[in-house]
Amino acid sequence: MNIKKLKGLLKFDSKGLIPVVIQDKRTKKVLTLCYMNQEAFKRTMSEQKVWVFRRSKGALMMKGATSGCVQKVREVLIDCEGNSLLIIVNQVKAACHTGRFTCYFRSIDKEGRVKVLGRRLFDPKFVYVK
Repeated sequence: MNIKKLKGLLKFDSKGLIPVVIQDKRTKKVLTLCYMNQEAFKRTMSEQKVWVFRRSKGALMMKGATSGCVQKVREVLIDCEGNSLLIIVNQVKAACHTGRFTCYFRSIDKEGRVKVLGRRLFDPKFVYVK
């Protein structure tokens, strides 16, 4: 993909990143918020699988490369100001490294009580072996 075609439309921040919301096509659940640099965006567009820039590791990675829980791109949407993306995916198994379908698996009520929603789809101890 020639990212130059999108110059002026996509606005990467001063660190060269753009925030990306990932949403499951079937359930409509928001799966996660991640960041892409230009290389992650190019690879996502060309391979039609989500690639991210892991800020904590300073590295490019494909979502699901270790776990097998890949995110197959179905649609890419740009917000009105060009400073964030929404990517609609077909999620394979689970999106969260904790083994849950979505990273948003805890709700907070007005008293501040936290409730865990859903169940784990895999045990991370057996997937992310160091």
